[in-house]
Amino acid sequence: MAIALYNVLINSNTMQMFSGQGRIKYIPLLILFTLAILQSCRKNPKEMTNAELATEIGKKKSYEKLLEISKQVGINTNKFAVSGDTVPVFALLEEIGFGYKPNIRYTQKKIQADTALIRDAAERLYAGEPVDKVLEKLEPVFPVYTNLKIHYARLLKENKKDSARYVADALNAYRWIHRQSKNSPRFVLVNIRGAYLTAMDSAGQNVLSMRTVVGKLDTPTPTIDTYATSIVTHPYWNVPKSIAIKEIFPKAASDPEYLSRNRIEIIDIKGEAIDPTELEWGDLTAEKFPYRFRQETGEDNSLGLLKVEIKNPLAIYLHDTNARYLFASNQRWRSHGCVRVQKPTELANYMAGIKLLDSDFMTEPDTVSTPPKWHKLEVRIPVFLLYLGADCNEKGDLLYFPDVYKREAALKV
Repeated sequence: MAIALYNVLINSNTMQMFSGQGRIKYIPLLILFTLAILQSCRKNPKEMTNAELATEIGKKKSYEKLLEISKQVGINTNKFAVSGDTVPVFALLEEIGFGYKPNIRYTQKKIQADTALIRDAAERLYAGEPVDKVLEKLEPVFPVYTNLKIHYARLLKENKKDSARYVADALNAYRWIHRQSKNSPRFVLVNIRGAYLTAMDSAGQNVLSMRTVVGKLDTPTPTIDTYATSIVTHPYWNVPKSIAIKEIFPKAASDPEYLSRNRIEIIDIKGEAIDPTELEWGDLTAEKFPYRFRQETGEDNSLGLLKVEIKNPLAIYLHDTNARYLFASNQRWRSHGCVRVQKPTELANYMAGIKLLDSDFMTEPDTVSTPPKWHKLEVRIPVFLLYLGADCNEKGDLLYFPDVYKREAALKV
């Protein structure tokens, strides 16, 4: 269409005035007019399908630039290479902004990536905007993510590929968190390898940090992507079956005072406590024990004075502890799998978004058993229990963490 209009102009009677030097004088105007016509004949990206947009972007150098930048943030671009007429623009943009699922044992629900944001990025690429500017609105805005990108670029330049791999995994983890925390006002990350917890707001600003005690090598804390449902003050400890069989039953059967000394009750199928002296322990076995154990509330309770319930089928939660001295140790892989937190009151208030508990909650006298109280959270707060080999602290320093569960060694076998 543009060429036809151009020919009309050239052959028009109006060109008769373009003779000699006069014609040269008007050539720049003619070129500008022609370019304007060409621009007007371009397709409107908002009227194009995703496939059409991807094809057009694939014809531009912007896709090559997109692949180049993707490598700089730890993405394996081999799976996004152009194959025939297929240009995986949208798949690549999704991974840049929202990552792929890390190695997580339990995920409550995979959240759909923000397709409107991805579509907007594609339209802006088609329009010729600089790739780095386009990605600024797509990638996580978390400060920790920005710092990890800086360190990754440095490690690549220094040819430290092994170290860079840990950072690439962390970058993807934060892209995944960007996906899974969509529309959430705040979220909580526990790094199992580092035995610490970080609470962030929706922009990834670090609001609260603390040490944790996590699972031992033989009872590891599982990786989980879920959300918190409620805060429980003065919780009972319903002893998990595995602990009941291996630890509680043998001690109770051999020591008549063990249960009373540790304030542990025996609960029947109706939820009622029964007298342990009435049981014929010699006729019972741990595997076929028809009851369950429950520890009374109070400071001596293994869960301490507070528990954060998180949605999962693995009986994992965050909680206070009656062994708070462990937080002073650098060897904090000591639990049966649950996560003990150093600052339970602050964490509860942050998750609730209000001052749920007073600062002196943990110092209140607790000489008698106080009934549990559930405080349901008004909004879902995403909780991530991940196994990260690298991360950045608040200062932006890059930190590495030991492979406490020997998982890398298992992969090499």
